[in-house]
Amino acid sequence: MLKIQPYTQGASEVPGVADPIKLSSNELSCGPSPAALNAYRDAAATLHRYPDGAQRVLRDAIAAVYDLNPANIVCGNGSDELIQLVTRAYVGEGDEVLMSANCFLMCRIHALAQGADVVIAPENEDRVNVDALLARVTDRTRLLTLANPNNPTGTYISGADVLRLHQGLPDNVILLLDGAYAEFVTAADYDAGADLVLSNENVVMTRTFSKIYGLSALRIGWAYMPDAMLDAVHRIRTPFNANGPAMATAAAAVRDTAYTEKMRQHNARSLETISHRLSALGLHVVPSVTNFYLIRFPEDCLVSARDANLKLKAAGIIPRPVGGENDRELRITVGSDEANESVLQTFESFMKAAVTKTA
Repeated sequence: MLKIQPYTQGASEVPGVADPIKLSSNELSCGPSPAALNAYRDAAATLHRYPDGAQRVLRDAIAAVYDLNPANIVCGNGSDELIQLVTRAYVGEGDEVLMSANCFLMCRIHALAQGADVVIAPENEDRVNVDALLARVTDRTRLLTLANPNNPTGTYISGADVLRLHQGLPDNVILLLDGAYAEFVTAADYDAGADLVLSNENVVMTRTFSKIYGLSALRIGWAYMPDAMLDAVHRIRTPFNANGPAMATAAAAVRDTAYTEKMRQHNARSLETISHRLSALGLHVVPSVTNFYLIRFPEDCLVSARDANLKLKAAGIIPRPVGGENDRELRITVGSDEANESVLQTFESFMKAAVTKTA
């Protein structure tokens, strides 16, 4: 267990700032739909009752909106718990869990907790490298977790590449498709993998209500998996692993497809504006299909990621430094129009000041 580095969540406070603009955790800054909020309020009347352990209402809502078989859906305390359950069910001491360089950190933690070895494949130009992953499959590999889109790059691989990855895996290796940001993607060649699930015995797709649905605080997610895998997960999940108010709220949120589309379009428009204006300042913005963007500061840039982080916090804005030792990367969540404008004006102001200082 000492090999495990605890997960560090995004910062939420700035000393001396009463109400900062939090853009560090990829939350939906616009908040959940009115229908979801109403469902949450209504759920208060049933707090004395245990939730439905069969999760029927939420599974039916998900199935109706995504055109899936409700019998193959299971819900949980965020997609994180469902990833953990799959890992517990299929990974043991001495096994290998394979993942790309940029992957959901909890996948690594769950694998290490099972006594497995984590194998990391490098990426190619900020994208998952299918060939690098397949080259690292061994007879000890039991699970391959793929975040698609990826974090913190915000990039994705096509449905054709996901299919090629799966076809290159042995039948005894499970492909876990982590689609936390799938609902934001508008690219025509993207495929979250639902069809792969029921046409194979070794594919599972996980999703969350924490991102486009704006329900991070409720900790609710779902997974789509084949019958045998579902049986294994049901044997080890707790009977009430998804709470009642969360399921009721999520069911209303997923059915409010008009609001979801509104959030998707807002995100796409925001990314276009943000990328254009930051690129004009000489910064590299990795093309993103998610609700966040990764800024890479060139080597000859007059400011570093650390400088930018300090300037943004001084303006009451909380980003997420992700570059480690290289001090060249900063990830920022897409916010409301007002929050995005505050970020952009702050960047334009301190970049202009840096140019003036060196002139």
